[in-house]
Amino acid sequence: MEQTVEYAHATGLLSGIWLLVAIPLASAAVLLLLGRKADKWGHWLGVVAVAVPFVLGLSMFFSLRGLDPDARAAEQSLWDFIVVGGLHVEFGLLFDPLAAVFVLLITGVGSLIHLYAVGYMEHDPERRKFFAYFNLFVAAMLLLVLGNNYVMLYFGWEGVGLASYLLISFWYVRPSAATAGKKAFLMNRVGDAGLAIGIFLLFATLGTTQYDEVFNGVGALSGTTVLVLGILLLLGAAGKSGQFPLQAWLPDAMEGPTPVSALIHAATMVTAGVYLIARSNPIFSANTTLQTIVVSVGALTLLLGCIIGAAKDDIKRVLAWSTVSQIGYMFLGVGLGGGAYSLAIVHLLAHGFFKANMFLGAGSVMHGMHDQVDIRRFGALSKYMRWTWLTFMMGWLAIIGIPPLSGFFTKEPIIVAAFERGDWTSWLYGGAALLGAGLTAFYMTRLFILTFHGPKRWTEDIKEPHESPYIMTVPLMLLALGSIGAGFLMKTSVPRWLEPVLGPEVAEHEPVLSHGVITALSLVLTVLGAGVAYALFRKGTAEQEQPAGVLVTAARRNLYTDAFNEAVFERPGIYLTRALVFLDNRGIDGAVNGLAATVGGSSGRLRRLQTGFVRSYALSMLTGVVLVVGAFLAIQLGWLA
Repeated sequence: MEQTVEYAHATGLLSGIWLLVAIPLASAAVLLLLGRKADKWGHWLGVVAVAVPFVLGLSMFFSLRGLDPDARAAEQSLWDFIVVGGLHVEFGLLFDPLAAVFVLLITGVGSLIHLYAVGYMEHDPERRKFFAYFNLFVAAMLLLVLGNNYVMLYFGWEGVGLASYLLISFWYVRPSAATAGKKAFLMNRVGDAGLAIGIFLLFATLGTTQYDEVFNGVGALSGTTVLVLGILLLLGAAGKSGQFPLQAWLPDAMEGPTPVSALIHAATMVTAGVYLIARSNPIFSANTTLQTIVVSVGALTLLLGCIIGAAKDDIKRVLAWSTVSQIGYMFLGVGLGGGAYSLAIVHLLAHGFFKANMFLGAGSVMHGMHDQVDIRRFGALSKYMRWTWLTFMMGWLAIIGIPPLSGFFTKEPIIVAAFERGDWTSWLYGGAALLGAGLTAFYMTRLFILTFHGPKRWTEDIKEPHESPYIMTVPLMLLALGSIGAGFLMKTSVPRWLEPVLGPEVAEHEPVLSHGVITALSLVLTVLGAGVAYALFRKGTAEQEQPAGVLVTAARRNLYTDAFNEAVFERPGIYLTRALVFLDNRGIDGAVNGLAATVGGSSGRLRRLQTGFVRSYALSMLTGVVLVVGAFLAIQLGWLA
């Protein structure tokens, strides 16, 4: 039965929704405009600018909670944003149960990450600028989840992309950081092009981009239109959340400062794709083929992340691939539809705690180990970094799903839901989720054992590791508490809270295995995976001792996904660039050589810069043009009528 979507006008405390976005945005502007004048206190302004929205968001949450469940949606229209012909887009915000939980995650976990960053970035001369970008990141993400239409969502979506580029490449003097920032920016352009065309298609078919009007009109669309629209939205979601086939940028994003990694992976950017699908649940629930595609992307990505993560030696890259995998579980949940939508959100919230905990713990390890990141060169750190070890342990136990920690209460229900599809695919997707649980236990235990236990394997420049200051360990302690109890506290309350937006948590089919059997199998595979890792790595390892079989070699090379992207997408771009340069040799090369002569530099370096820019720009524009022309022709030919 279709339900009419209606939003009430925001009143009282809820009329201040705009402050949630305005406060961190204003802080970012102040820090950037004042420049070095804010060096002494700018970082504290950055912390306060996220902590205050958390307090406001919490107050608004309780205000919303006091309303009748059917009326828990407050909409605020600030001004007309775009009025052209039949297109009317307002700059409007929406605070409903789904937006509320994301606001609390972004500002709550974000505040702890900001506080941690005060200590982590203490000796960086650009700390004030870092916090400006950090605040901009939070403001853009808040706009993304609070917008009341797809254009506002896209506005925040692009703001998140800009902020991530600035933060990933913050240490731009490092070639690896500059490259990682560009890689993230360009790969996200592919997904963003899909999302943009999806929004165009919404207006072309429904004449609106407002959430309530779109969701009320989905029933009038043909199955083909819904399928194409959903695939375009899924492409955008896969780009932001690092899902197949657009996952390659996410592990490379580790080149930025560790607090950036924590914010991206726990509270902001990668959760945007899950939010988009959950917010668009009337669209995805209207087509079973579309749901199958989302489930397939999630199942494939969760296994891909596990396999590659098991072969990585960089502590942050292991955690990055674990994020790819855990977001895969969330995509699996939102793809299953029905009650699994809320299960995915519960896992997302718990993941925010234990993943931020472990990323900041990795930063603490790096802080005490002179920025060493190779887990094969750690060992025995539990004796020197007691708080980091203890808090990291809570995150490790949570992510592998050991009861009674949070991951057990959030990941297990998704695995059970995968066995409830009602046909043979229950075994396919449920089996993938179970296998992922065992693999997760293996590679995360490998990470924990090699880092904190076994013999010392330090390099000669490290005399004795040291614990991080309290400004870094206190956030770890608070996040560890969330890693322990968040899942149990949210397992029933959050699904009930989200019912007005996502529907009730009711299974459409009986699972092919009983809940008890599925849970038992998951725990057995988890213990088995952790036990194998402990047996293999309890005595440590050295680089030359690492196995180098076919599977391990493939995993170390990211299962050749980067090689595929290079062959199919990058190489054609290079050849196109060379052709353009050859055809316009006098124009482009003449200008390059003239500039080189003017500055007294080498034309070779400028030509390389020019070639790299043209290559990236050509690839981005070519992708956008193909998608736009394809969508236009489909509409004109009546395929999407």
